[in-house]
Parts: sequence; C-alpha cells; structure tokens
Amino acid sequence: MGRRRSARSDTPLRRSARLRHIGRYAEATENDDVHQIMGEDEDKGATEKRMEGDESRKSGRPTSRIPTFQSSLARKRTTTPTAESSLPAKDPISDASEATPLAFKQKHTPEPNTYAGSEGLEGLLQRPSLRTETELHVTGSFSEPQSFIIENSPKGDDDESVSDLLDNVTEGLSSSTSPEEHLPDTSDPSDVQNICEDMQSLGEDSDKACVKETPCLPHCGKESVTDDAGKECLEGDTVKLKKIEKCPPAVSSETRLKQKAPGVSAKSKKVDPSLVERSKITSSGSKRKSFALFCLLPTVLLLLGGFGQHIWHYGVPKSVSHLMVQLELHWLEGFWLPQEQCSTDCRLTLVESLPEDLYFPHMSVHLQSISHTWTNLLNQANSSVKIAAFYFTLRGSDMGLTEPSAIQGKELFDTLKQLESRGVNLKIAVNAPQTSTADTDELAGTGAEIREVDLQNVTGGIVHTKLWVVDNKHMYVGSANMDWRSLTQVKEVGVSVEDCSCLAQDASRIFGVYWEIGGQKNGSLPPYWPGRFSALSSSKYPLAVKFNGVPARVYLSSAPPQLSAFGRSDDLSAILSVIDDAQEFVHVSVMDYLPMSQFTQPIRFWPAIDSALREAACARGVEVKLLVSCWSHSPGAMFVFLQSLSVLNKTPLKCNIHVKVFEVPSTPEQLSIPFARVNHAKYMVTDRVVYIGTSNWSENYFSQTAGVGLVVNQTGSVVEKGQQTAQNQLQKIFQRDWNSDYSQALTDEHAEYCRKKKKL
Repeated sequence: MGRRRSARSDTPLRRSARLRHIGRYAEATENDDVHQIMGEDEDKGATEKRMEGDESRKSGRPTSRIPTFQSSLARKRTTTPTAESSLPAKDPISDASEATPLAFKQKHTPEPNTYAGSEGLEGLLQRPSLRTETELHVTGSFSEPQSFIIENSPKGDDDESVSDLLDNVTEGLSSSTSPEEHLPDTSDPSDVQNICEDMQSLGEDSDKACVKETPCLPHCGKESVTDDAGKECLEGDTVKLKKIEKCPPAVSSETRLKQKAPGVSAKSKKVDPSLVERSKITSSGSKRKSFALFCLLPTVLLLLGGFGQHIWHYGVPKSVSHLMVQLELHWLEGFWLPQEQCSTDCRLTLVESLPEDLYFPHMSVHLQSISHTWTNLLNQANSSVKIAAFYFTLRGSDMGLTEPSAIQGKELFDTLKQLESRGVNLKIAVNAPQTSTADTDELAGTGAEIREVDLQNVTGGIVHTKLWVVDNKHMYVGSANMDWRSLTQVKEVGVSVEDCSCLAQDASRIFGVYWEIGGQKNGSLPPYWPGRFSALSSSKYPLAVKFNGVPARVYLSSAPPQLSAFGRSDDLSAILSVIDDAQEFVHVSVMDYLPMSQFTQPIRFWPAIDSALREAACARGVEVKLLVSCWSHSPGAMFVFLQSLSVLNKTPLKCNIHVKVFEVPSTPEQLSIPFARVNHAKYMVTDRVVYIGTSNWSENYFSQTAGVGLVVNQTGSVVEKGQQTAQNQLQKIFQRDWNSDYSQALTDEHAEYCRKKKKL
C-alpha cells in the first residue's frame, strides 16, 4: 500500500500535513534548521501515508476495533505542563478487562523503512546537545530502565494507515537512537497517552487507536506486570501495560520510541534512567571520596606529626610494648595478658633474725628464723626464683675475714648455685654499683641471670628492696638483705607467704619493674609502665585471701612513685592510711626515723609521717609507741625529732605518745664487724592492720629509693581455736621487744651515746 500511495501528487493538503509534522520535530529538538532538514529528507511515501489517514477519516471508515480505548485516551489528553502527572488508580478499561479476561496479543512486524528522510531524522536526533539537555531535566526517573508494551487486538486492513505510520516513524527513530542513550522512560501510563498525542500530531485521527509494541531490550530485567503506583494491567481486548525488566535473548533491541508530552519544554526529554542513576551514583561517589579525603588527610598528618614528636623525644621504639608506652597505650597491654588461675588459701609465716648473744626469755614469743625460711623456699623451687636485693654478700669474702657466723650465709649461697642444675631459672636484680661482685659473678657463672639496676641516674636513689618470688607461688618480703650478717648479726623481721600465687604474681610484677630498668642501657624510665606490670592489688582493691585459714585483705605497695606501675599503691600512702585507720594503738619498729631528707642537700623538711603520728596521738587519743635503733650509724638529728614527740605527753597536752631506743648488745669483736649489731626491722602494727616494709622512715626512702611494703588486714575475721591473725602475732613480737632489757626510754644522752658506739 505504501508503494501505491507514493505515486500520488503533492497536494496542498499533503504539504500542510508535512508542515505540521516538521513543526512537531522542530519543537522536540529546538533546532532553528529543523524545517530545512525535514523538508530535504522527508520521503513522499510517508506524506502519502498521512494523506491516506486523512482520507480515511473523511470517509468515516473505522480506524480501530477498540473505540473505547481511543475515547479514553482522547479524554486524557492535556496541553498543560503537567501532562506527565500520575493516572487514577483505576480506569474503565481495567474494569472492562477484568470483566472480559481475554489475554491475546499480536506482534506486528514493522515494514522496511521507506522514508526518504530517515537520514535527516538521524542527524536531528543524534545532536550532541540532546543527551546533555535530557540528563539535566529528567524527572521521576526509576533506578532501572522502564518501558511499556502496548498490546492490541489483531488489526485489519483498515488499521494499516495507523500501523504503517507508527512502524516507519519508529524505524526512523530507532535507526538514530542507541539503546543506551535514548531509552524512553514510560513507567507512567500517561506516557502511552504522550505517544498517541505525538502520532495524532502527525495527522492521525483522534478517534484512532495508538497501537504499538515496544521491542524488548537486551539489558532489561525479566518481564513483570505491575498494577501499583497508578499503573494498570489491562487484559482482554484492551491495551495491557507491562514493565519490562528482563527480555528473552531472541527479541531484537533495535526499535525505540522517542516521545515528548505536549506543553512540556523540549529540554525535558526522557533518557535511560539507568544512565541518570549511574551519573548520580558517580557524582555522589566522587563527592564522598572528596569528603573522605578531606577528613582523612588531616588525621593522617596529625598522626604522623604526633608519632614524629614521640620519636623526637623518646627515640625510635624498640618493640611493640615500647611503642605502646610512647603512645600512652600501655594500659591496653593488660587486656591480652593470660589470666592465670591463682590460689588464695595461703600460709603466712612471720620470720625474724636474732643476732648472736641477744636472748629473750624462754617463755616469750619467738618466730621462725629467716635463714631457715629462705632455705625452705629454695628447696620448694621448681621453675624460677626471682630476687631483688640491695647487695649480695652471703659469704664473708667481701670483708677478708674468717667469721664463723657467716656459715649460714655460705650454705644459702651453695643452695643458690645448685638451682640451675635443677632446671630452676635464677634471676637477680641488684642495686648498682655493687661494692663487691664476687657472689653475683660466681652465680652468673652457674647460669644465673644478673641485672644491675642503677637508680642513681634515674631517681637519685638506690634499690633498697628485699623481695623474693619463687615459682610465682611463694614470696618473701622484709628487712633482711642478702647478706650473711642479716642472718646472724642483725635483728630483722619479715614475712613469708607460701602457696599464694595471687599475691606472688603481684610481687613478680614489682620485680619486673626492676628487671626492666636493669635491661635499659641508658638507665631511663618510660613515661608509663607497660600493662604487664600493672598492680593486681592495691589499697583500693585488696586481694581477698586466707592466711592460715583466717580471711584477710592484703595488698603490696611500692616506692618511689616513679617505679609504681598502673594501680600500684604508693608506699608512703600505704603507711599514712594504716596510721589513719588505727583506732586504739599504733606501734612502730624502725631503724631510722627522720622527718627530713637524709642523703640529699640542701636538707628538706618532711613531716608527712611525723604529722600523722602527732594527729593520731593528740587529736584521736590513739596510743603511739615508736621503737628506734641505737647504733653507730644513727643520725644525731633523729633523736632531737624524737624528743619533740616525747614532750607531747606532758601536761597540759598529755598526748599518748612514747619513744624508746633499742640497742643490740655487742662485744668488742662483734663491734668490729661493719654494719652489724643493729635492730634493722621496719614494721608497724595497729589494732587493725599489719604493715611490713623494706624502707627506713625518712624522706629519701619514699621519694627516691626503691622499696616494697605488705599490708594485711584481718579485722573482723572469725578466728577459730588454734588460729591467730598476723596482727596478733606481730603485736606480741613488738611487745616483747618494747618490754625487753634491750629497750630504753629516750633521753638527751642517746644522741651522743649511740654515735660513739663504734669507738667502744
């Protein structure tokens, strides 16, 4: 039929129809040259097809077998910019389709393109500005490409004028439009109306149906029928709208529809929503990357700057632990430390050393000897022995003397030498510099690990600690040094705790601090101690254990504060808290008591402990008894300060405070032994608490010198028959010494008398 119509002449009516067609496409592209392009490229055959439609309309021939669909679309026409508004949820057509469920479709095969002006349409639709303008003005696009198939009842010969025209227009458009660039978004049913309006503007009768099937696209999803959001599924003899999501691979993807609603600006052209969505995602992704880079760059610079500052101050980290210390993350290390099960049913033994020729009444209290206690701990050792000591002189070789009383020290030294052969690792952290290295050198020759800890360049003090840890199960702390004189020539008091891994592990951490310092060549302290040295007990969080079956709360304290790891109670604070806790009495036995600095210049006044004792005696009425030593190295200033305490018990104050001086008897031969014949004990007992330490009570021991204290509180604990508390035992020891013949009330002569003892 197309060939028959092409022979007809170009009448004025045909020219008028052609001009209307050109005007429509000129509006779609906004190109001033569209009239020239369309005039040169349009084929006469296409004009004859439009004229055929005009003649059919005039003759009154029916153009469609579905007049209801035509009239429905005609009623929906609009010329306002809101032509793409959503349709009502229901339509008379959908009602008709539900009443007559006839589901049939006829695929129309388009005829070959016979338009002479198809090349013009290609040039017109492939203008570079079309895609740009379309992407900037698309509204209501979906995240996936959408299109609708218009299905119709079979057409007869009377419908050829419409179908042929649609075929040719579609072919012309598809030949100039790539699937990815110009896929129309017809997800709204109103888009079907727009297609009809475009066709009617080309000369079709408004009573004729707009019937066309959009070919499947290869990149669409599977076919699904939707009837939500204003979309209607029309069955039977009416048109059915389908949203294509996936198409069979055999269907061609060459045919496309390009439409534009009347009254809407040409810049609002439809494009593939997937392209628009992809463009939006790319744009938003670029913005997110820029924002992330904007936030990340300053953070990286700050981290690099901070790390560089740490390197400048502390040097390059030598290990992960060292790095964590530099970054002040040392406390995190404790989270991944293995949590070992520990025993709490412990045996506590108060121990002492009594100098030769010092005797107490037979019926008085006596404690187990330190020599026997140390030997017993070494015999129990299975894996490790750790000792922190002021010095190591268990044999008399340091003096060049043959002293019979040194036999106990020699026996203990031989036991230490045998540890490595038994598979027991021996570690010794000793103060540096040593006056004599004979013992430590010989022990190192048997496999022992020795580290000298030089605190003089770190804190200005020394390692005055006397601490043992055996197998992380047993421990000892007290006043006795690793010296043969501490076993037979000096009065000492200490405590041994066995089968108490909870407390022994905490003591091992204190030893670890000394060991760490001894391993540093530059003798420096870290700004924070690693988490592996953190305290397992403190005055705030004491360990709950049983000592000889009696419940107790116990913790370890340490001095000076520079050597106290996280959570460790300071030794001075522990002493002050014990004094403040007392309600009835405070009994102290210490070698030196001096409320001032002792080894530094200029002299500093240090009233911390002195003020606490005065407050307890004068303000709270607590009985205070202070027992100090008298020997050749006693500081003369100590006795003056002690007299200032004693005078407080006179009228009108009548403070309940008393001071005595303990003197160990000595023969001329014994006086020739240096640093011997003295009461070296350092403990305090109250009506509630026991404190056993390693430090003398003067300022330097708590501010610069390394020391350890053990605090035991068994107040309120139930004591069964045959049991006794540590407080009760130590109180008896203090009363024995206080009431012995070796103790004398403080007088004005003691300052001169004690200092002259070395000349006697």
